[in-house]
Amino acid sequence: MIIIGIDPALTITGYGVIKAEKGNFSVIEAGIIQTSPKEKLERRLDKLYKGIIKLISDTKPGCLVLEKLYAHYHHPATAFLLGHARGVICLACANKNIPLYEYGATRVKKAVVGKGLASKPQVQRMVAGILKLKCLPKYLDVTDALALAIAHSYIIKAKV
Repeated sequence: MIIIGIDPALTITGYGVIKAEKGNFSVIEAGIIQTSPKEKLERRLDKLYKGIIKLISDTKPGCLVLEKLYAHYHHPATAFLLGHARGVICLACANKNIPLYEYGATRVKKAVVGKGLASKPQVQRMVAGILKLKCLPKYLDVTDALALAIAHSYIIKAKV
């Protein structure tokens, strides 16, 4: 099964595409979709949408896994911007008829690391180990996206 994990944001959206087969994982593609805060919101959302559509078209996944919205009450504007980014990603899934799954960060950390309150460096090291990466991704957003894809594989296996 090919799974896309997405760590959504408006400035840097991390993505990771993995192939999960019989408990083994391989990375197909991983990277970021980046927009500039200097651009108008609608242009940034369009760039994100087109990037996700292209990723889906190029990799032909069985599903897409998106991190659930988490926002601190001290920063409500951040939640709105993140909501916009998540919205265009959901729209891309609908337009490409790709099943969409969502997990909270603590659920993903629990599935991948075994500890729901694991630190980002712990998640990064575990993802690198699971995927046998020779070097760590430059962006934690990419590691988080790969962790989402890995976690989904573990979670659906547990339900079967």
